[in-house]
Amino acid sequence: MSLLLLFNKPYDVLSQFTDDSGRQTLKDFITLKRVYPAGRLDRDSEGLLLLTDDGVLQNKISDPAHKMPKTYLVQVEGNIDEPALEKLRQGVQLKDGMTMPAQCKVISEPVLWPRNPPIRERKTIPTSWIELTIKEGRNRQVRRMTAAVGFPTLRLIRSRIGPWDIQQVEPGKYQKIEVTAELLSSL
Repeated sequence: MSLLLLFNKPYDVLSQFTDDSGRQTLKDFITLKRVYPAGRLDRDSEGLLLLTDDGVLQNKISDPAHKMPKTYLVQVEGNIDEPALEKLRQGVQLKDGMTMPAQCKVISEPVLWPRNPPIRERKTIPTSWIELTIKEGRNRQVRRMTAAVGFPTLRLIRSRIGPWDIQQVEPGKYQKIEVTAELLSSL
């Protein structure tokens, strides 16, 4: 059996175990040995980061060839409109090429933990929330996609990767999952 950790990465934590600059890393939260991140989550993003002790599972999760869906809760600046959502659904032209189509919808503000530090608030500019699912993993892709349609990202939380989510995992904590051979073969 393989071990999988569902880690709820806080804001301002690096998705690696070491850092020469003294910033917070995974080692500040995870003391288990021989587990490695299956993919990355930017320092200024929060939410689900998967770690495993199994190289095959790590590859199935992180290799873009497997196109495992990743779902994000995204707070954007402004009242996002249907034309912008439709552009996201069709794919957005970025400097490194066209993105694959995304699934997205407007959602009510989710019940979340407070972010430290809080996002910048502007009294005259409203914000809105979307749920966005992509099957790629380009560098800062979600932020670049929302900016490309005119709605910059203020807060970004990955809530789901494939069949796993962080609903029951508090920020800075992790949940252990035993991955059976059957589950591994179904991915």
